[in-house]
Amino acid sequence: MNKKCKIGFIGCGKMASAIIKGTILSKFLPKENIKGSEVNCEIAELASQRLGIEVITDNRALVMESDIIFIATKPNYAASVLEEIKDELTPDKLLVSICAGVSTSKIEKIIGMQRVVRVMPNTPALVLEGMSGVCKGAYANEEDAEFVIELLSNIGKAVEVTETQMDIVTAISGSGPAFFYKVIEDMARAGEKLGLDYEKSLELATQTAIGSAKMVMQRGEVPVQTLIDNVATKGGCTFVGISVMNNEHSDKLFYDVIDQTTKKASELGK
Repeated sequence: MNKKCKIGFIGCGKMASAIIKGTILSKFLPKENIKGSEVNCEIAELASQRLGIEVITDNRALVMESDIIFIATKPNYAASVLEEIKDELTPDKLLVSICAGVSTSKIEKIIGMQRVVRVMPNTPALVLEGMSGVCKGAYANEEDAEFVIELLSNIGKAVEVTETQMDIVTAISGSGPAFFYKVIEDMARAGEKLGLDYEKSLELATQTAIGSAKMVMQRGEVPVQTLIDNVATKGGCTFVGISVMNNEHSDKLFYDVIDQTTKKASELGK
């Protein structure tokens, strides 16, 4: 796969738009190499104006003109779209699915022995801070996965996992933003109850989350526990707060959250 390839997006919704914008802004590909399709003429025109690319209304034509095809429809439309385009999917083309809960094996049952890569992105991709899980289908190769990961680096970060791990990825990074929003909101509301203005409390909690996340990412080989210990000096106020979290078994709480979300993701994928 090379950077002169042509990419087509079937569906130009929020997530596809984030990938398209990130790809253009990073100059990973020129916008002339990116095209979209939407079945509705009015939606296609609006998407074209919004993204600055050509958006057509013929999925099959898009596939014929593209080297890499992103399936970015709602999951319940994926099967019908795959049936529609399968005859245009020649062996030299790579199919990338960002449809939640649709496994590569399900896709391969419809389109046959084709190269498929599945991606689980998340909504922070909309601000170019996304985290995506990537897995190969039975007929895709490592070069395919590496190219997709490089492409997704324009909207954040991406890691390769196995298909069986994708449900865990869904729980941690796919659903994870909502869990972090909940923590930030709960901290802000606690500050409000104790006497702070809500907006100030929210700003404090939000910026603290951003700074803490950056410190984790820049820690090198230092364990996260060391970062905790550096702040939670024994006998100090942070130590008391951490003790409350430990006494309330916050580790079990988050395990249960990720476990139950993973199980639900698995159910939806069946």
